[in-house]
Amino acid sequence: MTITIRYPAGKARLVLRTSIDWDRDVEPVQESPEHAVFEVPFEGQNLAFKARLLREDGAHWSRGSDYVISRHDPDPEAWPFFFGEERGRVSEVLHFERQRQSHAVRVYLPPGYDENVLRTYPVLYMQDGRNLFFPEEAFGGHEWHVDETFDRLDRMNAIRKVIVVGIAPVDRAIDYTRGGYKPYGDFIVGTIKPAIDRAFRTRRGASDTVVMGSSLGGVVSLFLAWNYPDVFGNAACLSSTFGYDDDLFERIEREEKRPIRLYLDSGWPRDNFDATNAMRDLLVQRGFRLGEDLLQFSFPEGLHNEDSWAGRLHVPFQYFFGRAWAAARR
Repeated sequence: MTITIRYPAGKARLVLRTSIDWDRDVEPVQESPEHAVFEVPFEGQNLAFKARLLREDGAHWSRGSDYVISRHDPDPEAWPFFFGEERGRVSEVLHFERQRQSHAVRVYLPPGYDENVLRTYPVLYMQDGRNLFFPEEAFGGHEWHVDETFDRLDRMNAIRKVIVVGIAPVDRAIDYTRGGYKPYGDFIVGTIKPAIDRAFRTRRGASDTVVMGSSLGGVVSLFLAWNYPDVFGNAACLSSTFGYDDDLFERIEREEKRPIRLYLDSGWPRDNFDATNAMRDLLVQRGFRLGEDLLQFSFPEGLHNEDSWAGRLHVPFQYFFGRAWAAARR
């Protein structure tokens, strides 16, 4: 098995420890100041490993959980970090002005972002940005625990690391509905996303860009992917009020299928369950394939609130950023 470790080691050296023998360094067969390549024998179905950085002040183990791969994982790579926090961090509020009004934005950066500068990241743009990270900002004091959920999935080796951009609406009843979601979308595409791409190490293509929201935020997320498929290649729509104040049913029925991937969900019985099922059926009729470019779940007793959405965030996160789904699409 060939394993590539990417890290700006400079004059230091990278070695590997594996579950075959945690007490023995594996030396690289190829190395440079920015990467090292290792050949490791594979025994069984899984292999755990951690990188070590050898410097003048000693040997440093990479932070976080062991990295675990299977024998069927093609060309595994890892971007370790050795000195930073094992939790991501959330930025101070950034302000983006639109027609004399301000959208408040916070950015979550994953563990290791500041240290391992070789890595670039997919980006998740989330609606209702005040509800994502801090209870003192969230509706009713109930946040989505977005940063904690991503940190936990990262420790599980379940996902790729991700940058999250949480955007607060000026007026969600306008920004997220037919009367205002085109100007709102133009503003994200023309102003917010270019600024994020300049400021952070993002992967800028549509396939690495996801938009997500709940209720009316789910409606505008589907609108953004449908209207700007060359920008947002993926959308997650939780408990979405499809058909309340939008033209998505009409547009999807008459327009060409978009090259996007979609996640839909709802609670049952009264969490926009029927509207979500109707949208699923229309998307399937228009050529989307369940389990491939469309995933849909119904959650028994799921409620229309922040606590319920926080409890199932891990499902769309793993769909769009999961290592298993990424391997299946290769």
